[in-house]
Amino acid sequence: MELAYDYPLLSMFWTMLWFFLWIMWFVLLFRIIGDIFRDDELSGWGKTGWMIFVIVLPFLGVFVYVIARGKSMGHREIAHAQAQQAQLDAYIKKTAGESSRPTSADELAKLSDMRSRGDITDEEFRRAKALVLSETGPVGAGAGATSASTTTSAAH
Repeated sequence: MELAYDYPLLSMFWTMLWFFLWIMWFVLLFRIIGDIFRDDELSGWGKTGWMIFVIVLPFLGVFVYVIARGKSMGHREIAHAQAQQAQLDAYIKKTAGESSRPTSADELAKLSDMRSRGDITDEEFRRAKALVLSETGPVGAGAGATSASTTTSAAH
């Protein structure tokens, strides 16, 4: 009967190390298989060849793949992440309706352009700027808010 105190500490360390390396090899294997299928530049026969090589001679196949295509593997991973981010950004913009409503910075830039061309006075610019920065909109107090909202709508 084998007891825990019969298993030396160094043997436990080596067992854990080998177990960790075995798990890391599986992670690398699955990343390589994913990279093989993700690569658009590789033909169908090339993908089949790499898959057979990785499956029939797993350790050698994985190491040869990393040596032969490891650098481009990172580039493909980055390109894939950037494409996913672009799709997410496009979805968020479409869902949020960003293109239909300009931001405060856009409105301030338009107001500044109008002031530099002389279309509005400095006083009108200040009131419109205060309105944009407060984001209260035309709903509110009296003639000053109406004048400023007219100026803001003229900027669009």
